Amino acid sequence: QVQLVESGGGLVQPGGSLRLSCGVSGRRISMTALAWYRQRPGKERELVARIRNGGNVQYADSVKGRFNISRGKAHDTVFLQMSNLNAEDTGIYYCQAVSNWGADFWGQGTQVTVSS
Repeated sequence: QVQLVESGGGLVQPGGSLRLSCGVSGRRISMTALAWYRQRPGKERELVARIRNGGNVQYADSVKGRFNISRGKAHDTVFLQMSNLNAEDTGIYYCQAVSNWGADFWGQGTQVTVSS
């Protein structure tokens, strides 16, 4: 069984920063990509950022220039550095791992609330 555990969420003021972390553990799998998704209140889950093997990264337009996704040295950890946060960034942030056979695995999510 593959487990993903996110951490680092919380309450932050507009303009502030947070760093989310996600660790992948359990059955070892070959991953082709790690990603962060979010579900904002009343909206569907959406891709925030993805990093593929080889380093290719992709960001949602709404977070470009403010968020940065990176992987740990062991490649079983993924981070999301979020800066200049605003109220539209409020939501539950989920970590996703995609295996090399196309299966995806999800964490339980971490709440990010941007409010003064």
